[in-house]
Amino acid sequence: MNTIHDKNLVDLSLFYKIDINLYPVFISIYEQKNISKAAQILNVSQSAASHALNRLRHLLQDQLFIRSGHQMVATPFAEQIYPQVVQALRALQQISIPQQTFDPHQIKQLRIAVHDEIEPMIFPQLVQHFHSLHLDIELISAKLDRKNMLAELCTQQIDFVIDLENMVSDQLQFDALIQDRFVVCTQQKDMNQQIYFSSSHIGVSSRRTGVLVEDVYLQRKQLNRNIFLRCQHYSTALQILQHYPEAILTVPKSVIQYLPLAKKLNIFEVPVELPILSLGMYWLRDLKLNKRHDFLRSEIYKIFA
Repeated sequence: MNTIHDKNLVDLSLFYKIDINLYPVFISIYEQKNISKAAQILNVSQSAASHALNRLRHLLQDQLFIRSGHQMVATPFAEQIYPQVVQALRALQQISIPQQTFDPHQIKQLRIAVHDEIEPMIFPQLVQHFHSLHLDIELISAKLDRKNMLAELCTQQIDFVIDLENMVSDQLQFDALIQDRFVVCTQQKDMNQQIYFSSSHIGVSSRRTGVLVEDVYLQRKQLNRNIFLRCQHYSTALQILQHYPEAILTVPKSVIQYLPLAKKLNIFEVPVELPILSLGMYWLRDLKLNKRHDFLRSEIYKIFA
């Protein structure tokens, strides 16, 4: 009697050895490169995460991660299996989604990560819209962490990220909600290219280092500005602007509409071409068929239609 070997055949006898709970730990450590951060995302203790990693190492007979300084670096074997583990858990996640008729009243929370500057533009409208639906949903605004946003979406710590279009990932979908453009704010009475590039500028960024968004585009045109101050918030920049008559702030127009503007400050078009800004919503593509997620997305689209 011949035995047929099929690598696609599921060997059910092996599954008693498999603990499915070990694999989210693997994914989280792989993406965070840090056991304590992975444990925090999974809402378990660091010792529990370390214990799960040791069990998985024994099961797979590979170190999986090697400590290098403050990071856990994936082994070649871990690099190889990561896409397969992610795909397998996504499949299980989709299977586990209840298929019965969806009731929006089942939704208890909507968690959105958003930058401080964008929150006043977004959340009042969100609150008003969902209140009108008479649903008992707790709306949560979480601080945006661009470095970890993919991991936070994957582990469903947040449902959506609302931010400028600036990230590309096969795992994420971006849907534009608002089109915006830069304007110039200053005490000066006139504005042209000569004034713009000869004046001192205030830059705004939540990042400690790195080129500002508008300067990326200016430098492509081989243009540079003199930034004498860099701060984290446009509200702070507008206050400082009142004390520097010759200073200039380049700011998204929609942001200006939600901040107090001193009478002495004037608004001009930017005297050089800058791209249109696209503010929108990031979400995990794997949740496309998730009925809860689909309902929330469709309601958010209605707000900004």
